[in-house]
Amino acid sequence: MANRLTPQQFDVSTLGPCTVPSPLGLSTHVGDGLAHFVPDGTKVLYKIAGERREDFDLELFLERAGPRENIFFDPVNTRAAVVTCGGLSPGVNNVLRSLVLELYFQYGVRDIVGFRYGFRGMNPVHGHETVPLTYEFVRTIQKEGGSALGVSRGAEDATVLVDRLVEMKIDILFCIGGDGTLRGAQAIAAEVKKRGEKIAVVCIPKTIDNDIPFVYKTFGFDTAVEVVRQAIDGAHVEATGTMNGVGLVRVMGRDSGFIAAYGCLASVQVNFCLVPEVPFDLYGEGGLLDCLGKRLDRHGHAR
Repeated sequence: MANRLTPQQFDVSTLGPCTVPSPLGLSTHVGDGLAHFVPDGTKVLYKIAGERREDFDLELFLERAGPRENIFFDPVNTRAAVVTCGGLSPGVNNVLRSLVLELYFQYGVRDIVGFRYGFRGMNPVHGHETVPLTYEFVRTIQKEGGSALGVSRGAEDATVLVDRLVEMKIDILFCIGGDGTLRGAQAIAAEVKKRGEKIAVVCIPKTIDNDIPFVYKTFGFDTAVEVVRQAIDGAHVEATGTMNGVGLVRVMGRDSGFIAAYGCLASVQVNFCLVPEVPFDLYGEGGLLDCLGKRLDRHGHAR
């Protein structure tokens, strides 16, 4: 009960009253290409089912995402910045391209810059110049791997990064990254709030690990699962091609087993799937090696 979530943890803070009409226009019917605005008070249940009221957060709501009828910043005078952090992940350039095109063509934001090499590039001591994110810059980057802006790992001083944002007159910072990136963005947002600056910090979850709380699927996860499926199928062929062959595939995931679990479901060729969330015994009776030995005795191969 000590770690139970509270409604306050789901609150999304704002910079102030939203008085600027959205440039997206009001939709009258589905398919007209205009926005279907989401009222600010619209909520989505955090959990829709549970067994016991005291064990499940049945009355917690998330704020529903979507375009608002009124916005805080005037797009004509808005300067946005984008940073891609952490490790490389499939789809980073697709996200970057879509973000820039939406800001430029739909909202009318004409001043968009990119920080090179993650949070490191936001720290002026490292000497990385910013990149103007124009239509020409992002037009075909979805065909390329990696990140057009580059990435890096490691923390930077939030006070220094906010100094840079203030100096550059950045209104909105978009952070594309995973668990560590979101923690860094949270530190930046806290420093912004402490100073009373009017800077919005927006996070876009990108990680093949799929380990961001309250996000069902992150960018890069589906591609990772497909690559793992191919590796599992290859290990299956190798294992069945030799006496007592064992196919072993190790995948990323840090503290989560989503890639392993989904890869096994996609392949349906796996006998044993080990994930961090489920403890297992390696040597004891009924443990992994015991079960593996029995599997080899029965079928002559395992994976």
